[in-house]
Amino acid sequence: MAFAAVDEHSIVGTARAVPIDLGPLFNNIGATVETDLGRGGLNVWKNSLPAADLPAAGSLFRYTDVPFRFPEVGSGLPDNVRCEGQRVDLPPGRYDWIYLLACSERRSEDVVHLHYASGEADDEWLRVSDFWAAAPSHFGEVEAVPCSRIHFPRHVQRGIAPRIWQQRLPVPRQQPLAYLRLPDNIAIHVFAMTAVSMGWC
Repeated sequence: MAFAAVDEHSIVGTARAVPIDLGPLFNNIGATVETDLGRGGLNVWKNSLPAADLPAAGSLFRYTDVPFRFPEVGSGLPDNVRCEGQRVDLPPGRYDWIYLLACSERRSEDVVHLHYASGEADDEWLRVSDFWAAAPSHFGEVEAVPCSRIHFPRHVQRGIAPRIWQQRLPVPRQQPLAYLRLPDNIAIHVFAMTAVSMGWC
């Protein structure tokens, strides 16, 4: 599958989309190459996605008009955030949506804490479907990155098509958002995040 490159701070209609750098928080390897299968860690069986099926390492690509910075994959280095309550600082600004590229070991539902510059906070549910080759769990997410096969620690299994989902969180308050805190739920893996501000705000 081809993924189109985009500008980092792109404008979608009248909206501003800002990809967030998650690299310092990466703590898990979700994609591997066939010559180094044993590093994967998307679940307890050490499955992983095929790096060859994913967007180019470090590339910016657009899905449903939202640009994401995709992590470097296949290098043997961490490429996703396994959620353990990490704090994600955001560029100062007012946002309406937080978009994520994510997947889960089985389906997962947990809370993201949105913290505003005012000191106020909101809790929003993050609901993510299994990365395994199965239908979405009616969470409203869309398939963003499909794969043709799955990696096990010692072999490649064709005929099983895992995927990464695109999900989004609303930002309810019309106030500058300072940071968010991810769930403390190691079943959820986040590969990329983009904050979107609509043009009328």
